[in-house]
Amino acid sequence: MASRDIVHYDTPLSKAFRWFSAVFIGFYLIWTLLPIFVMFVSSFKDLLEAFKIPAVGDWMGAAVFFDFSPTLTHYENLFRNLNFTSYIVNSLVAAGGSALISVVLGSMCAYSLSRIEFRGKSDLFFWIISTRMAPVVAVMVPLYAIFRSLDLVGTLPGLILAYTTFNLPFAIWILKGFFDNVPYAIEEAQMVDGATRSQAFMSILPLVAPGIGAFLVLCILFAWNDFLFAAIIGSGGAKTLPVATRELVQPQNIQWGSIMAAGVVTTLPMMLLGLVIRRYLVTGLTMGAVKE
Repeated sequence: MASRDIVHYDTPLSKAFRWFSAVFIGFYLIWTLLPIFVMFVSSFKDLLEAFKIPAVGDWMGAAVFFDFSPTLTHYENLFRNLNFTSYIVNSLVAAGGSALISVVLGSMCAYSLSRIEFRGKSDLFFWIISTRMAPVVAVMVPLYAIFRSLDLVGTLPGLILAYTTFNLPFAIWILKGFFDNVPYAIEEAQMVDGATRSQAFMSILPLVAPGIGAFLVLCILFAWNDFLFAAIIGSGGAKTLPVATRELVQPQNIQWGSIMAAGVVTTLPMMLLGLVIRRYLVTGLTMGAVKE
């Protein structure tokens, strides 16, 4: 049978939609990337150059914005005088620890809910996800009281536990969909050959590895960017980057240069992480979307 060529006709509506999409995407990129670009460039400026007023007629200020001598003074101030190295370590430990615990415990719980049938299973699953529906502010006071009674306020273990409290229900809900997408026949074949339930569980982990990795990144992003938990539960000995950056704004003095440098230090690692794993992140998030 001879193949037929498919002819696409451009209607005025389709052309208008393409133009609208291009304009919207361009506006969105400018709206999101321009503040990051300004923050990055300003972190290398001296304060006098950062607040230089544009000349008359330079309505966009481009000539003044790019006319400066780069300096690393603000970054040196962060790491030499403001102890930002310890805040980076705290952020890494809190984000990585909570993400690892949430994924490990969430994978086991999600696997049990996916494979084992028992009475009240649907009610239990709904109760687990319902604990994530409450806003953080609504439960902050009772959580603080509990953590204070356990001497966990101002400690990294307390901050990791606080992040895990909110990450774990979400992990169970997301990871269950990944396990549901894996055929149960694979585990049945393993157990027929003499494997235990734990060994069968370990055998299918490579099949859901993209989903687990995607959710691991989401947990790290949540903990890395969090301010409320870090400011209240982690106050004192477990101060993280968002809280340390906020403290640069003082009633007597606002350290604009250090704030710009701290913003770069806070956002750049997560942006690089997202660029490196973006393909695997999309694959993992869409893994359980289609049921077979």
